[in-house]
Amino acid sequence: MARPKGQKRFAEMKRMIKLTDARLKAKDRMKPKNHDKKQEKKSIGEITEKKVAPVTSALFFRYNTQLGPPYHILIDTNFINFSIKVKLDIIQSMMDCLYAKCTPYITDCVMAEIEKLGAKYRVALRIAKDPRFERLPCSHKGSYADDCIVQRVTQHKCYIVATCDRELKQRIRKIPGVPIMYLHGHRYTIERMPDAHGAPRV
Repeated sequence: MARPKGQKRFAEMKRMIKLTDARLKAKDRMKPKNHDKKQEKKSIGEITEKKVAPVTSALFFRYNTQLGPPYHILIDTNFINFSIKVKLDIIQSMMDCLYAKCTPYITDCVMAEIEKLGAKYRVALRIAKDPRFERLPCSHKGSYADDCIVQRVTQHKCYIVATCDRELKQRIRKIPGVPIMYLHGHRYTIERMPDAHGAPRV
């Protein structure tokens, strides 16, 4: 069977000039030296520098000493929306989960995200403007709440993050000593806090 005209040959190699070719000049005939291997071989006595993220003094092994009642809970946009859908009172349900007084915090980014969602989420906006919710001002550009929450939690270990967003949960799990509050069934559940009522059994 004849091969189609446009089809390339199997295992076709790139044509290269041999080092013994007469067209090459004397300086080009020398084989190129492999500089990468030289760089890889380092002297035994040489000290290598490694960048390590600074560990906060709030952590005692895996236990965060800054966490304690009254708990400071940083709320994400979808946490409010899902709480409305399941018909849960946010502050009361948080207290039922943690058995202590809770102070919910909302950043300017989260507020901006709820405002952008429009009239359909006006109930969420009314809840977010509740005077019991503390407002945290944001100094960065844009209104992307996930980056803001991750940055804030990395700097200050005193917060519990309340979110139902899978991607944000994965990012926060990489930060040591930060518990995550989320909705499971018709109640709030919390990760990394075994003393809490809704904590999953390990």
